[in-house]
Amino acid sequence: MMMFIRPRLRKPLLRGMAGLVLAGAWAIGGGPAQWLAIVIAIVAVGYAVGWYVWAGEDSDEGALLGSRADERQKLVGQKARALAGVVAMAAAYTGLVITLAVKRADAWPFAALLLVTGFGYLFGLSQYGSGESDPADDADAGHQARSSVTY
Repeated sequence: MMMFIRPRLRKPLLRGMAGLVLAGAWAIGGGPAQWLAIVIAIVAVGYAVGWYVWAGEDSDEGALLGSRADERQKLVGQKARALAGVVAMAAAYTGLVITLAVKRADAWPFAALLLVTGFGYLFGLSQYGSGESDPADDADAGHQARSSVTY
């Protein structure tokens, strides 16, 4: 499906749709502040339009937003997501500890978030970390390589 959407439009469209889903959830929730769903929807659409315009610029940020980043820029994005994961785990742990001290019955959302982020971390290690070595890595196992230095 993403192949049919222009690269410059992919991320802004995703952000705009996420904002509109939030606005819809706010409207369904009802209550006296239900009118804020309209404000959230307007901000989400404006945000998406702003990202689309920014994605057209010839800069590092524009390349990231326009889905045309090079390896260096992708590495920066990966590091930023990794930092966000670390901050999420620290916030979940802090919230869990504070909630356990104040009102133990309300601690389950923090525990669930800590479990999900911890599982995501372990899953990432299993997918991208060191696992079993490839057969190509063991091709010279048991044999010493000859040195090019002569005595």
